[in-house]
Amino acid sequence: MTMPAATLLKQAAAALLAPLTGVGEAELAARLECPPDETLGDLSLPCFALAKTLRRAPAAIASELAAQVNGQEEACAAEAAGGEADPAPPIRWRAEAAGGFLNLRAAGRGWIEALLRQAESPALGRLEDGAGKRVVIDYSSPNIAKPMSVGHLRSTVIGRALANLHRTAGWDVQTVNHLGDWGTQFGKLIAATKRWGSREAIEADPIGESLRLYVRFHEEAERDPALVDEGRAWFLRLEQGDAEARELWAFFIRESLKEFQRIYGRLGVEFDHLLGESFYNDKMEAAAQRLREAGLLEESDGALVVRLDEQGMPPCLVFKSDGSTIYGTRDLATALYRREAMGGDKLLYVVGAEQTLHFRQVFAVLEKLDPTWEQVEKVHVPFGLMRIEGRKMSTRRGKVVFLDEVLDEAVRRALAVIEAKTPDLPDKEAVAEAVGIGAIVFGDLRSRRMLEIDFSLEEMVSLDGETGPYVQYTYARACSLLRRAAEAGTGSGAERGDASGLEALGSPAARACLLKLDAYGEAIRGALREHEPSVLARYLLELAKAFNRFYNSGRILGADGGGETAAKLRLTAACAAVLSHGLGLLGLSAPSRI
Repeated sequence: MTMPAATLLKQAAAALLAPLTGVGEAELAARLECPPDETLGDLSLPCFALAKTLRRAPAAIASELAAQVNGQEEACAAEAAGGEADPAPPIRWRAEAAGGFLNLRAAGRGWIEALLRQAESPALGRLEDGAGKRVVIDYSSPNIAKPMSVGHLRSTVIGRALANLHRTAGWDVQTVNHLGDWGTQFGKLIAATKRWGSREAIEADPIGESLRLYVRFHEEAERDPALVDEGRAWFLRLEQGDAEARELWAFFIRESLKEFQRIYGRLGVEFDHLLGESFYNDKMEAAAQRLREAGLLEESDGALVVRLDEQGMPPCLVFKSDGSTIYGTRDLATALYRREAMGGDKLLYVVGAEQTLHFRQVFAVLEKLDPTWEQVEKVHVPFGLMRIEGRKMSTRRGKVVFLDEVLDEAVRRALAVIEAKTPDLPDKEAVAEAVGIGAIVFGDLRSRRMLEIDFSLEEMVSLDGETGPYVQYTYARACSLLRRAAEAGTGSGAERGDASGLEALGSPAARACLLKLDAYGEAIRGALREHEPSVLARYLLELAKAFNRFYNSGRILGADGGGETAAKLRLTAACAAVLSHGLGLLGLSAPSRI
């Protein structure tokens, strides 16, 4: 995905420097960087790449550019002083050469007005990068008749965040929950149900009893291997349409979906399509026939495969030696359906890192089958495992932590904090639900997705430090300040159309907030470019920290009884707007009172 990543200030600086350097604005915007020390300026242009074309030393180029920029700024300042106040003054710059670097600092109030208006716009966070294109995003994908554990959390919240990010970037987004509703595990579950289950127990607790039976099957199979054949026989009956097998299978699906939807409701997760693996049963033969007609299927030890030697990968297995299909067959049929029937220009699969080779094989087979697949963006979005005290979770052995129980505990802890700090808070149970679940979701998204998470409930639901509740509390703090201002009859400069007092936002703490606001679009684009929601999560933490420093740096209400207070309130409202919007993209609620 090719996307410009320039902030408003970078675009303005690039427009200023383009005629002075002979370099295009887009290229200059890409070269501009943030100095390592904020005292050096807001932006810095390394002049070393200009030395060859301008035939001067980088330090000399920086000095000449600084003189030209400062000359223009002085002329603009004189013009502004001699005329009427402009409600939208241009962005002006002061420059300083530092060796081979040109350091730029925004001057006057034009840049402040521009950044505040950007945050106040109804189009906040909206981009046009995906206009006219459709992305199909596959995520969550729990297995039927098994409980949703914290292991399902990663795919669910990463996928939902990527869906939201694509929407705000202009994409037509189609979300798919590829439910695990087919396979030999259903034969095992049916066999276990017939041997040890009762309809009464299953109907009373469908998911819990299904898990108990599934775990028992594997425990008993270690002592009696014949059980494995019994499970295979029941799955064969299911494939052949046996009425009893089909009735049990449909029951497990129906009850599982009820439980999944309840948990998705708590997380605020919705899908456009619930399409289980079984949906593609009647589409796999057509996909296999296309492979045959293309001459791609070859026999290997009785199985049929597509060789990928030229890509340096092992063969992709399409039919097992007994003639049955496998994951590769199903995912080829799925990809063809998502491109041809659903119209996907980009396909995303938010699936664990252990499936990396599998998706590389599937994508390579598609491109061998039809070279036009090379133009389709196909992305496996892997993520690290979630472990419990260093051990991988296993449904077969019952070593799972139920996601619902984790959410309950997080909400309980959040409510305890609220009871201690603000016992009279209206709707405190609803706020506790938002804060507790926000802690879990943000706790997953704040780290880069390929990092493995060793699950610790204590750490994940902490309401202090670099957490979702910290960002939520910061937003609520800004809302509280704005409410108190409204009660006192003190509006922001935006409400009054008043641009006076904006110079007060040139203080270091306010300036840091403004510069961080300018980076919001860049954070969204970075998260999209890398398919990495943590880029946005880290940005929100930085903005929250910047706002809290500003909040604690001096009086806001009653700062001067006029323009300065209005300007500070306007910055407060802008920070609140971006925090709320960003939290929403990550899938967190933003309570205005905590």
